[in-house]
Amino acid sequence: MSSSGIPNLVEIDDLADPRLADYSHQTDVALRKAQGTEHGIYLAESALVLERAVRAGHVPRSVLALGGSVDEAVAALGPFAETTPIFVGPGELLAELTGYILHRGIVAAMNRPALAGVDELLAGTGLVVVLENVADPTNVGAIFRSVAAIGADAVLVTPRCSDPFYRRAIRVSMGTVLQVPWTRTGDWPELGATLRGAGFGIAALALAEGAVSLRDFAAPDARPARLALVLGAEGEGLTEEALAAADTLVSIPMSHGIDSLNVAAASAVALWAVSG
Repeated sequence: MSSSGIPNLVEIDDLADPRLADYSHQTDVALRKAQGTEHGIYLAESALVLERAVRAGHVPRSVLALGGSVDEAVAALGPFAETTPIFVGPGELLAELTGYILHRGIVAAMNRPALAGVDELLAGTGLVVVLENVADPTNVGAIFRSVAAIGADAVLVTPRCSDPFYRRAIRVSMGTVLQVPWTRTGDWPELGATLRGAGFGIAALALAEGAVSLRDFAAPDARPARLALVLGAEGEGLTEEALAAADTLVSIPMSHGIDSLNVAAASAVALWAVSG
């Protein structure tokens, strides 16, 4: 135990300590399927992300911290500060354990919460984003950051979309994937029927013949009162099933011969337009 006076502080001297298993070169997939957990684990990097996770009601298992980051970890843990093990050690040792350098000084192992049902998530919402098969966790994280900043109510992710709780998605989102309500959905056309049953109009962002301009669609008297904005995979775009489920196809007007934006950039533009 350290002389710092924090009773739950543990100096690392043996990387084989079984309590460090959550951090030992674990892949995102392995963490999601971690044995002995109800819903799996995710890793929260930085004091900011840890604080947002705790504020969202997520429960920490432990924290790994560089020596100079202990006070930040204690502050970010809030009500869990006196009960959560805080493992501390030099950067070289922690990098050997995790396989990467802790640039932000802190990484916490968190219990994944149970995901809400789709109907429960949609209750009381007016603007939701649907991510269909977006494979890159960097794009997923960036979209969540736009959702949080611009003000959509929730995100639905299809079965083949990258997991928003993957480490890179959480990091790129600045922890907003822990704040924005989201859940997994079924495939089309079940998802389309669920959205329509809840009173949503479905607008698919697509480069397709017959698509209306985002400028026209976003006019106050044009867009539905409850709107589901559907974004598709990098490169391939939306599937035929998603396009068929949509009430409206929408495109972003562009100049200089450019025909498309990165899906994360497109999400920010579209959200800003329809939220106004």
